[in-house]
Amino acid sequence: MRIILLGPPGGGKGTQGDLVVERYGFPRISTGDLLRQAVQDRTALGIEADAAMKRGALVRDEIVLGLVRERIGRPDCRDGYVLDGYPRNLAQAKDVEALDPARPEIVIAIDVAAEEIVRRLADRRSCPDCGAVFNLIVRKPAREGVCDACRGTLARREDDRPEVIRERLRVYAEKTEPLLAYYGSIGNLRRVDGGKGVDATAAAIREILDAALGAGKADARA
Repeated sequence: MRIILLGPPGGGKGTQGDLVVERYGFPRISTGDLLRQAVQDRTALGIEADAAMKRGALVRDEIVLGLVRERIGRPDCRDGYVLDGYPRNLAQAKDVEALDPARPEIVIAIDVAAEEIVRRLADRRSCPDCGAVFNLIVRKPAREGVCDACRGTLARREDDRPEVIRERLRVYAEKTEPLLAYYGSIGNLRRVDGGKGVDATAAAIREILDAALGAGKADARA
């Protein structure tokens, strides 16, 4: 199964994606992680992506598609995978379908109010060494400014500055929200309230996926 997690930046897609991986064993493919790795490696695509992300703009479709194509071609994606942060527009949605057309798909939209997003991202800190993410309110590091996992120095990402957050939300509303109507029209969209906290959101997603995966097994037996 292909599981697509949709939602605004800072809406909890990464956290919920990790919980899906833990429960179901599917790898989580985060385009943000793929892009940051390309930026860190200073590849040609990474340099171009870095400039766009610092402005709060979306990275060109061709760059992201190439990274996703390579990732889903690996053996661990054979039985399924979770897409976090991709697709972000209708063209990318069509690209995903073309890359892997026979795979069953379910789309889960995590709804969170804009003012909550701004608050969450302003409090987010990331480790540039291992990629671990913390929040100064709900998930503090044990030692201020230090990563629990690798003892690296935590920092605010360039795209988590308030002015960039608002631009990212504007771009999301313009480019990504139309996907909700698209996936709704083909019947594979499910929505959850991401403003109720991590545990409540995770429980709602588990209910959706348990039902979908159970139906898939029944279809396979038939």
